[in-house]
Amino acid sequence: MPDDPGGAAGTGRRGGGAGGPTSAADRHCDDLLADAVERTVRGTGAYGAMVYLRSRDRRSLVLSTVVGVPVATLEPFRRVSVKGALPGALAFRSRRTVHLAGPEETMRRFPQLLMGLPYAFASAYTPVMDGEEVFGVLCALWPATDQGVPATARRHLRQTARRLGGELSKLLADGGTVEGRTTVVELPWLTGQAVRLGLFDLDLETRALDLDDALCSLFGLAPGTRDSRAEALAAAIAPDDLPRVRAALRRAYRTGRFPPLLLRVVDASQHVRPVQVWARVREGVTHGVRGPHLVGAVLDVGSTAAAAQTVERMRQGVFSLDGDGRVLYANLGAELMLGVRRETLLGKTLWEMLPWLGDPVHEDRYRAAAISRQPTAFLACRPPDRWLAFTLQPDAQGMTGTVVPGALPSGGQGLRAAEGGAVPVAQTGEAARPGGAGAIYHLLQLAGALAQAVSVREVCAAVAEQIVPAFGGQELAIYVVKENRLHLALQVGYPEGFLDPFEGTPMRARLPGVDTLTSGAPIFFASVDELAGAYPGIPLDQMCAWAFLPLIASGHPVGSCILGFDEPHPFTSEERGVLTALGGLIAQALERARLYDAEFALARGLQQALLPHALPRLDAVRIAARYLPGTRGMEIGGDWYDAIVTDRGLCLVIGDVEGHSVAAAGVMGQLRSAVRAFVASGHPLEQVLEHVNQLLPDLGSGLLASCCLVELDPVSGRAQGVRAGHLPPLLRHPDGRTDVLDLGGGVLLGVDPRATFPVEEVVLTPGSVLALYTDGLVERPDGPIDHGIDRLRAALAHADVSSLEQLADRLLADALPATSRLDDVAMLLASVDRWGPGRLTPG
Repeated sequence: MPDDPGGAAGTGRRGGGAGGPTSAADRHCDDLLADAVERTVRGTGAYGAMVYLRSRDRRSLVLSTVVGVPVATLEPFRRVSVKGALPGALAFRSRRTVHLAGPEETMRRFPQLLMGLPYAFASAYTPVMDGEEVFGVLCALWPATDQGVPATARRHLRQTARRLGGELSKLLADGGTVEGRTTVVELPWLTGQAVRLGLFDLDLETRALDLDDALCSLFGLAPGTRDSRAEALAAAIAPDDLPRVRAALRRAYRTGRFPPLLLRVVDASQHVRPVQVWARVREGVTHGVRGPHLVGAVLDVGSTAAAAQTVERMRQGVFSLDGDGRVLYANLGAELMLGVRRETLLGKTLWEMLPWLGDPVHEDRYRAAAISRQPTAFLACRPPDRWLAFTLQPDAQGMTGTVVPGALPSGGQGLRAAEGGAVPVAQTGEAARPGGAGAIYHLLQLAGALAQAVSVREVCAAVAEQIVPAFGGQELAIYVVKENRLHLALQVGYPEGFLDPFEGTPMRARLPGVDTLTSGAPIFFASVDELAGAYPGIPLDQMCAWAFLPLIASGHPVGSCILGFDEPHPFTSEERGVLTALGGLIAQALERARLYDAEFALARGLQQALLPHALPRLDAVRIAARYLPGTRGMEIGGDWYDAIVTDRGLCLVIGDVEGHSVAAAGVMGQLRSAVRAFVASGHPLEQVLEHVNQLLPDLGSGLLASCCLVELDPVSGRAQGVRAGHLPPLLRHPDGRTDVLDLGGGVLLGVDPRATFPVEEVVLTPGSVLALYTDGLVERPDGPIDHGIDRLRAALAHADVSSLEQLADRLLADALPATSRLDDVAMLLASVDRWGPGRLTPG
């Protein structure tokens, strides 16, 4: 076996390609991860396990190690945003285990996960951490059952994650690095016995290699040749399998155990033949020096065994797939059914080699069997019109498949096979489409995120959250066209000030971000040389590859999107197609969002014009007010406040018109004007609400409203209040004791035109603070409104009231979530410093 256990060769595939050199610390990290997933599978009964590590910039979680699940099926989740709505990201952020008992709970809590893996399985996700440091997430998959994942299995998963966190923390302390890379270390899939046998002996210290003649024959080497034997042996192994060989050798050197390997051997005719490698570590002697030796056997898993001979005689097609969906074996019946020689299929996936199986629906059936470990079936049409019925039976070693003649029933539903009974299937007769199931997932995921984004800011945030982790980019910039120039709408990952010279770039400039938009075609540069050659003198940062995407909607330019990579990145045809499609989705969302922003600016201007521009000031009374719009929808509602100076003193007003629309804001403005007019003309408070209640139906909106009035006379010290369906004010006494003022009053305005609104006296002493507010400050979807009022009362009781402005900010910060306010909020605070003659002046 080639390579040495302590050499500099890579341990896995980088970006799906051949292995590359890695450091000793990286190799040690890979070994720790491999041990963790193996302990997880053995100790929890899971059939699959994965480790995600945080990326260098800590914005993403990167799939770093996987066992028991084909990596190809996890392609949509190779990189996920730490802010995303996925269970692994939630476990990373919350530092708590997330457990999903089956597909129903997964759909309810994390529909985005089932969008990419719409199959039946149970799963658990636990953070890999040590102290306060979170390195990533350890995940495990089980078959879906009514009982979910046993508590003992979840407990073992957490213990394994804690142990791994401690090991990674020690690695970090020793000068190593712990960060996700696009390298995936795959542990081997166990396989059955073989027929042909070859033996080898490898000195793990000196790399001296001894092969018997049978092994030389298996690998196409000349018997008796000893020079460059390791290099010749490595050249006969499929390049994608070499990283697993190197990882297994390092593990054998470190632990004394060598896991069984399944490899592919490529002969001189480029035919691929799978073989198994079994070995163990023992003490041996080379040139008189004792040291660890790896001795073992290579078994040919070709079709010469008796079992394979039996299958060869079957009329139906039978084939075997490895853990990644590659064909290990196909009998004569499969060759006749599929119309292709089996030698061409070996080592390849069916959907790669047979164009008529290239539809993502067929690949999805394979993914369903691999992820759920449940049998599945599908119907496909082999051109021109021959229907074939496929079944897939998964197990821990891979998958067994059959193919028999089938027929498409009338109506196109179900499956009628020429041999065997009916089975439920996914069926299609369409020609193959470009892009696999993973590509479709990225499109669906971004489309779902963009459907919820309404403003340009939200669209840009959704793009950054979805595209950068999905494609492994490090930089993202979105430019929009305004007045025939490009203006930056979003940038992620760029050095400070790097994009400043490009702001306001005219559409006639010769730059790739402009050219992609004027031509309407995306531009891809796989290396720095390609970009510098096409655009000499263009400023460069640390990126090594770029994708420039035109954003065009309804035939006219909207902007351009730039994605940068910190390593050379040869874009596959699938990536180019998916990125081009994503550009179209982004353009449509940006165009819609720009129209929304324009409408919002008009609506917001109307709302601000209807609220007070300034508050009056009284020597003996301090006033502070706040208004915050909701963060969803048009962000415009019917909440208002006012402070009105009259001959009797100062009247505090707060109200709320139902709904969130321009109509609600318009009614709010009319009610505010009406209340101000009635109060200023000297009407008693009860008459003010009676008149407004009779006026509201005449406005023709059909909307209801609530309102609360409190009138203060700073000369006499008299205060009174009244409510119309509004929440009760809060009164903080000078000693800090805070009460809920259950003022009298009546129903909501607009319900009953004959309603009355009795007034009650309010006892205020100097040093008191009065708080009026709307329901957006205290109402939550997960609890009754009384709890919110009590939380606000407690916050007011313990707050510093020396500055009303600071008090208003503190109450908002304590009561409101940082994001996602579903309702607008109005609050009016008044503090009585003393009773006696005072002076009113404009604020």
